[in-house]
Amino acid sequence: MKIVIVGTGYVGLVTGACLAEVGTEVVCVDVMEQKIENLKKGILPIYEPGLDAIVQRNFQKGRLQFSTSLAESILGAEVAFIAVGTPPGEDGSADLKYVLQVAETIGAHMQNYLVVVTKSTVPVGTAAKVKGAIANALAARKSNLSYDVASNPEFLKEGAAIDDFLKPDRIVIGVESAQAEERLRKLYHPFVLNGHPILFMDIPSAEMTKYAANAMLATKISFMNDIANLCELAGANVNEVRKGIGSDPRIGNKFIYPGIGYGGSCFPKDVKALVRTAKDYGYQLRILQSVEDVNDDQKNVLFNKIKKHYGNESLAGKTFALWGLSFKPNTDDMREAPSLVLIESLLAVGAKVQAYDPVAMKEAKHMLGDKITYATDAAGALTNADALLLVTEWNEFRLPDWKQVKENLKDAVLFDGRNIYEAKELAEKGFTYYCIGVNN
Repeated sequence: MKIVIVGTGYVGLVTGACLAEVGTEVVCVDVMEQKIENLKKGILPIYEPGLDAIVQRNFQKGRLQFSTSLAESILGAEVAFIAVGTPPGEDGSADLKYVLQVAETIGAHMQNYLVVVTKSTVPVGTAAKVKGAIANALAARKSNLSYDVASNPEFLKEGAAIDDFLKPDRIVIGVESAQAEERLRKLYHPFVLNGHPILFMDIPSAEMTKYAANAMLATKISFMNDIANLCELAGANVNEVRKGIGSDPRIGNKFIYPGIGYGGSCFPKDVKALVRTAKDYGYQLRILQSVEDVNDDQKNVLFNKIKKHYGNESLAGKTFALWGLSFKPNTDDMREAPSLVLIESLLAVGAKVQAYDPVAMKEAKHMLGDKITYATDAAGALTNADALLLVTEWNEFRLPDWKQVKENLKDAVLFDGRNIYEAKELAEKGFTYYCIGVNN
């Protein structure tokens, strides 16, 4: 089976590589010539553990190809995935212009029955627009070729995307015909041999499922951060509260860790888009609006703790060591990262920032330029800093040499934005320690 995937970003590249891994012939298409040339050389545009190896292996075996020509690549394909970006507009709605441009190009060049699948995260009703764009392009050719449109949202976690795709919890597919269902069932058969289900449903339900899933996870995060802030005021310890509620199987222990807010390419964008979709239908998603508001406020929590610690003392001229820049570990993604809000707040009051991240330094330089200093390692970020700020809980930050940390800092002050350290241990070592959801 030949598959075409349009878009070589995070979703498109992971999807293409994993489909090729099980023997499918895959062509990944992108309009950016340099990106395609780099992919042919094994240079990936994103960091994702294990992805480089799987891309190179399947490219060398000829199962995975890269092209800038959709017109050529679509010939002989049985399924075409649209996996291009849907950036948020000023009103929070998803911008579908790239999705519809691809649909129009597919309609202009397809030569056989084709199942066109929206893989990008798109609002309810997008498949109908894709179907219309293809129909218009075929009409312009005076062609009566048959085709189907389907929705197949992705549920990949950055940092664990390969395992998520190869061993999915579930595969959600929205279809309109038995023919499309049969073709997609065949395509995904290798991934459900372990008993995980393919859930076929109508297309609007599949489109809504993606947004609802991310919105639910974002809600759990914001709820826990809200509780953490109340714990500080009431004298409770959110770490104990988390254990108490997480042991209830109705709640579970995932996504209830307090911190400094969620970021990345999915949760912020998808919550905004779902809120906007509701407004388009004359409905207000009040809970989700609060989820977004809490998250925006939470990104300021660490800075507020810094101001409280120093009291009336000016932060101008002080230097802060920052461990972690990406929005979460095991990715270089800094979109909507809490680190960006914290850094801008520190710079605005005249403070200096020395930062280190295991993989996101290049992306940070692209976004921040020379506003901050970039250290070559964790220890380097500490040199002559007034305090340490833990922002992203990378594994290499979990068990540092506290003696060395204390020696490198001007003052033994630590602000833990992810609650990964033990307050008692740090107090014994002479640190002033602040975390989230505990009355320090």
